[in-house]
Amino acid sequence: RKSTTSLPFNNMASKSSQCVKNNITLRGSTAIVCEFFGYAINSILYQRGIYPEDTFEPKKQYNLQIMVTKNKELQDYLNNILQQIQNWLLNGDIKKLVLIIASIDDGQPLERWLFNIETDKQFVNEQQNDNNNKKKKKMKGSSKSVKEIQNEIRGIIRQITSSVTFLPLLECPCSFDILVYTDKQCSIPKKWQESQPKYITNSEMVRLRSFNTKIHKVDAMVSYKVNDDDEDTENDEDMFNDENANIQNLINEDF
Repeated sequence: RKSTTSLPFNNMASKSSQCVKNNITLRGSTAIVCEFFGYAINSILYQRGIYPEDTFEPKKQYNLQIMVTKNKELQDYLNNILQQIQNWLLNGDIKKLVLIIASIDDGQPLERWLFNIETDKQFVNEQQNDNNNKKKKKMKGSSKSVKEIQNEIRGIIRQITSSVTFLPLLECPCSFDILVYTDKQCSIPKKWQESQPKYITNSEMVRLRSFNTKIHKVDAMVSYKVNDDDEDTENDEDMFNDENANIQNLINEDF
């Protein structure tokens, strides 16, 4: 499914820090998740070379330098998607976000970056049904600090960066698409369209880390196509697991 609505990505990042400064509300949690998706998608597109390097610029977030696009058309496309995702998160309607990298030549999916989203439906329903019960929402939402959540997010972004150590080289021109899995009963904008899941045949999967705001939990993983005669796959995955261990040590040292 694709979206064509607009919301400045930078404004969303600012909103996240303001909404959750003292406690994590439903809107604050939603802003954190949308902000993460924006940076994660940008990082994947940069690391996998989907767009030229000179169309990205560094931006500091989560105490990291993350490459984000300067391409206005791509910015608008991603912001449109993030705005709709924001609405679905607020209503507890979204289940998965998937970024597909495919060959332009034959459309064959080569990588499938999957982000599973679990929502505390009881919390969402209580907030929707009783907007005046602010004390209860604040108490429930303040059980985890923003610093701790950003620590978890930083680990995922670092894993995305290190994924170039094991993912096969993309030797053909590639494009990307974003799929969103929602509850069947939720409202779908007219400018979005149904899509096939675009699974990868003959693939390997590596599970990445997760983060949890106590309202939304996001689990990340990536599947990639391997060749039948690829004898180095096992060694590559071992190298990635070693890299993950190094990343965990770095995070522990930071905090």
